[in-house]
Amino acid sequence: MHTRRTHRRTRIGRTRTGATLLAAALLATACSAGGASTSAGAAAEAVGATQAAKIALAALPRATPSELAAYYEQKLGWRDCGVPGFQCATMKAPLDYAKPTEGDVRLAVARKKATGPGERLGSLLVNPGGPGGSAIGYLQQYAGIGYPKEVRAQYDMVAVDPRGVARSEPIECLDGREMDAYTRTDVTPDDEGEAGQLVDAYKEFAEGCGADAPKLLRHVSTVEAARDMDILRAVLGDEKLTYVGASYGTFLGATYAGLFPDRAGRLVLDGAMDPSLPARRLNLEQTAGFETAFQSFAKDCVKQPDCPLGDKNTTPDQVGKNLKAFFDDLDAEPVPTGDADGRKLTESLATTGVIAAMYDEGAWQQLRESLTSAMKENDGAGLLVLSDSYYEREADGSYSNLMFANASVNCLDLPAAFASPGEVRDALPDFEKASPVFGEGLAWSSLNCAYWPVEPTGEPHRIEAAGATPIVVVGTTRDPATPYRWAEALAGQLSSGRLLTYEGDGHTAYGRGSACIDTAINTYLLRGTAPEDGKRCS
Repeated sequence: MHTRRTHRRTRIGRTRTGATLLAAALLATACSAGGASTSAGAAAEAVGATQAAKIALAALPRATPSELAAYYEQKLGWRDCGVPGFQCATMKAPLDYAKPTEGDVRLAVARKKATGPGERLGSLLVNPGGPGGSAIGYLQQYAGIGYPKEVRAQYDMVAVDPRGVARSEPIECLDGREMDAYTRTDVTPDDEGEAGQLVDAYKEFAEGCGADAPKLLRHVSTVEAARDMDILRAVLGDEKLTYVGASYGTFLGATYAGLFPDRAGRLVLDGAMDPSLPARRLNLEQTAGFETAFQSFAKDCVKQPDCPLGDKNTTPDQVGKNLKAFFDDLDAEPVPTGDADGRKLTESLATTGVIAAMYDEGAWQQLRESLTSAMKENDGAGLLVLSDSYYEREADGSYSNLMFANASVNCLDLPAAFASPGEVRDALPDFEKASPVFGEGLAWSSLNCAYWPVEPTGEPHRIEAAGATPIVVVGTTRDPATPYRWAEALAGQLSSGRLLTYEGDGHTAYGRGSACIDTAINTYLLRGTAPEDGKRCS
């Protein structure tokens, strides 16, 4: 079972990767996947998108309100946090910016100081996406040690876990055993009974989140997280924010620029999202993005001697049909995995495992091996590993709070994609047209916010950030989770957007092997020289 997600990972199973995950209640366009949508629901979404295109995020006043002065003037108490070279601290922010005297939220912050030599350029804040991905985990496991040494030499590398995420008052909705059951729930219901079970699962998940954090759940929006980043900028002593955000992190960074255009410094938005799209359109376009990525995988798979889905004479469409037939078989009879907790590989877990591997072509071999084991040897262990990696399930059966925070932010940021199972059924032809393999499951997964205990506070909107210095927006042409069209759209909305294109596979581009991309971004971060708008790399 998926939720809208854009999370940059450092590992898929045993394969190291720089990918970012954005799944199911989010996200080429629907049109590129096979023509214009024709359902009444899709038409309504198109009208909503048109209306959103007229709404722009308004900048906040330049002067900091007096009631926020204490937050902006706080001093962080840095301490050793158990990871060599890194320091940690706790920062306070108002729970409710509209009522800043009525309570705080405590946010975990980490940094690795500039290593030198050379001029220190300030702080570089990083965010891996999600929503729900731990920025501190990303900093300590990847960015703080894996970013180019020239960047790490001149910047203090900094991360803050957004409110409700990881170390920052994490929202918890289900325990490990309950999450195991939730991830196995059938998201391609065959009848009313199975549809009812899916609805019950969404309701139980939502009720768990509401019971755990009834106050915080109303204040984990992207706008609030962006305002928290401005407090951190000030506390760190930086006049402007320097930032690299991946996937959902691009929405967070663009939101910051929209609210504080005069404080936006060198911003890199890699694997961009389009903030002007309603949830249903986002979901549909992401579904098409996964199909684009799968077609690329299929073409590669049949060239390999170990492809279990066909040979050199098999078309990508037939590869998709073969995989869908395998999913149907699992729906009827799950296969063993050897899991200590007795979990079998269900259709939903297998689908999640395949989707996880779409984020990085480096995982394709692992996916072929896992599919071979499941399809020919009745052993689903490999696909279960991929699925567990996606959900951040640990060997002891516990889960990170990634999926809980993911839904909490998504369901607050936008009105639900669907209000009822009937609306999903009406939209199924559009989703299945966008992706014959994943469309049905992703459509039903988009129903999760319908039962959320908190009303959404956000709406689709443009982000222009008028007056900001050049902002680099990066798009990958065959990105599964944030389709390339989104990068084009965001770069076009931002008054100072510079589109940088990577012609290739996988999710995000920086630090994934393209010297052209890395040089352009490093030059921007270190010298302030943005690439020419429209620059393309491969």
